[in-house]
Amino acid sequence: MSLGTLYTSSEAEGKRVQAVAAFAGQTIDVKAAGADIVKTPLLETTDGFSVFGDHAIGRYIASLAPNTTLLGSDAKQAALVDQWVSLADASLAANHAHISDLLSGALTPYNKPFHLTAADRFKQGLATVEKHLSAHTFLVGERISLADIATAATLQPAFGLHADAEVRAAFPAVVRHYETIVNQPALKPVFGETKYVEKAVQFTPPKKEKKEEVPKAPKVEKPKAEKKPKKEELDDEEDDKPIEEPKARNPLEDLPKSTFNLEDWKRAYSNKETRGADGALEWLYQHFDKEGFSLWRVDFKYNSELTQTFMSSNQIGGFFNRLEGSRKYLFGSVGVLGATNDSIITGALIGRGQDITKVVDVAPDYESYSYEKIDLENEEQKKFFEAALAWDLEIDGKKWVDGKAFK
Repeated sequence: MSLGTLYTSSEAEGKRVQAVAAFAGQTIDVKAAGADIVKTPLLETTDGFSVFGDHAIGRYIASLAPNTTLLGSDAKQAALVDQWVSLADASLAANHAHISDLLSGALTPYNKPFHLTAADRFKQGLATVEKHLSAHTFLVGERISLADIATAATLQPAFGLHADAEVRAAFPAVVRHYETIVNQPALKPVFGETKYVEKAVQFTPPKKEKKEEVPKAPKVEKPKAEKKPKKEELDDEEDDKPIEEPKARNPLEDLPKSTFNLEDWKRAYSNKETRGADGALEWLYQHFDKEGFSLWRVDFKYNSELTQTFMSSNQIGGFFNRLEGSRKYLFGSVGVLGATNDSIITGALIGRGQDITKVVDVAPDYESYSYEKIDLENEEQKKFFEAALAWDLEIDGKKWVDGKAFK
C-alpha cells in the first residue's frame, strides 16, 4: 500500500525522498506538482498528513522504519546523521545549485578574484566528507543512514555536470562511498546508472540572433510647410501644457563635500585583496572620512524564518536591488552565516552622512533589518567590520556560507 503522493517540480528533486522510502520499505507515488503546490517536494500521505522539504520528508519516512538505522541507533548517532545531512544541504547541494544556475545562464558570475567561487566552496564540502570517509565506511555508524543517502543524492547530478574526472580523483573516498550507496539493491532502481562527466561543462553564451534587414521605405514627397500659427495661438497652447514639478532634491546632496570618494573605494575593494599590505582595508583606513561617512552593522531581524542558505543569499540580493536608488551613497557587504534551518543574515555598510536611515529608506523592506553604528576604536566592532568585508566572518559557531557586495 502506498504511503502517499510525492509532488515534485523535476525528476531529480524527489530522488532523495524516493531513495529513503525504498530503503525504508515504503511505497510512494510520484507526481508532477501543479500550480497549487507552493513548495516542493511535498508529501501528502493517505491519512491527510502533509509535509514539504527533502530533509523533513526524509526524517518522517525514516521514522516509520524502526528496523533500520536511517536516523541513527541512538540520540548521539541521530545528531551525527543530522550533522551530515546539513552539510550535504548547505555545502554541497546549495553550491551545486549555484553552479548549475551559472552554467545555464540563470546567474551572472561574480568575478571578485579573492573571493571563493561556488566551485571552490563545493570542493570544501567534498574535502570535509573526504576526511571523514577516509576512516569510515559510512557517514554515521556501520550501516547506511539518511546521511549517506542525502549525500549520494546530492552528488549524482554534480558528478554529471561539473564534478569532473579531475575533481573526483582528488576525493577517492567520496567516490567510493557514493558507489557503495547507489549500488545497494534497494537503491539502484532509484539512482539508476550515473553518467560521470569527464570534463566539467562550461557555460556557453547563446548566439546572437541576426537582425532581419528592414526594407527601405519609399521616398515620399515632403508636404508643403504649414503656415506658422500666430503668437496668440502659441501662447494658448503653452497654457494648456501640464507643468512638470521639479524632482525632490536628495538631502544627502546638501551634506558638506567629503574627501572620501565612494566610487574609488568600490574599485579598490573589487581589485585588491581585502586584508594584508596594500589591501582594500588598508586603502579604506588611509582615505576614510569619518565626518562625511559612517560605518554600520546590519542584521536581519527575523533569522528564525530563514531556511535554505541559498534562499537567504537570494534575499540579500533582493534587498540590494531595492537599494539601487542609493547606490551613489552606499556600499555593503552582507552574508549568510550558518547552515540550513540554522542561519543568520548580517554584514557591514558604509553610508553617506551619519544617519543610515536616510540612505537605506529607499528600500521598502529596510525596516526588516536593524542597524548599529560601528566604532573602529572598538576592537570587537572593528574585527566584525573587517571580517564582514573579507567574507570570513564567524558568529557563535556559524561560519560565512555565501555573501553579496553592494557596489
